[in-house]
Amino acid sequence: MGHVCPWWHAYLFDNWFRALFFKPERMFGPYVEPGMAVLDIGCGMGFNSISLARMVGPDGRVIAVDVQQKMLDVMLKRARKAGVAERIRACRCSPESIEVDEQVSFAVAFWVVHESPDPPALLREVRDRLRPGGKVLVAEPKGVVSEEAFRDTLAAALDAGLVVCDKPRIFWSRAAVFARER
Repeated sequence: MGHVCPWWHAYLFDNWFRALFFKPERMFGPYVEPGMAVLDIGCGMGFNSISLARMVGPDGRVIAVDVQQKMLDVMLKRARKAGVAERIRACRCSPESIEVDEQVSFAVAFWVVHESPDPPALLREVRDRLRPGGKVLVAEPKGVVSEEAFRDTLAAALDAGLVVCDKPRIFWSRAAVFARER
């Protein structure tokens, strides 16, 4: 398992400057529709969760999971300020499981798979949470995850029963979108 980002460290990259390079509406727009249920794994302080909540609209929902309660607390505070808290359900997970039983149409694992103690198990669990035809976007930071390590993540996703359906270009990231086969 890689190092889990401390909650206070998230302030270094979860700020207005990030919005210049990472546009959730552009990254997730091709996969998210109003009314959807979406899972944000390792939601941190809510940069993606809040944008996803806007994208799913009042009839959709975002399940935001993180291993650190402080991250969830900050995310919910930000969601309230943004007026979308009623669309987000915060769930504290364990390092070994996302601990969510709901089925979703889309999941996001943004810069988090490398922090899992067992990435193949995480990917299998995500697959089990996806509705048939559901998709998951996996993005990992280039400065932390080598090309070889990302190929291992791709192989683990394929072994989990996911198929690559897109390779979006995301700033300073290695990324792929997978679909659940059945």
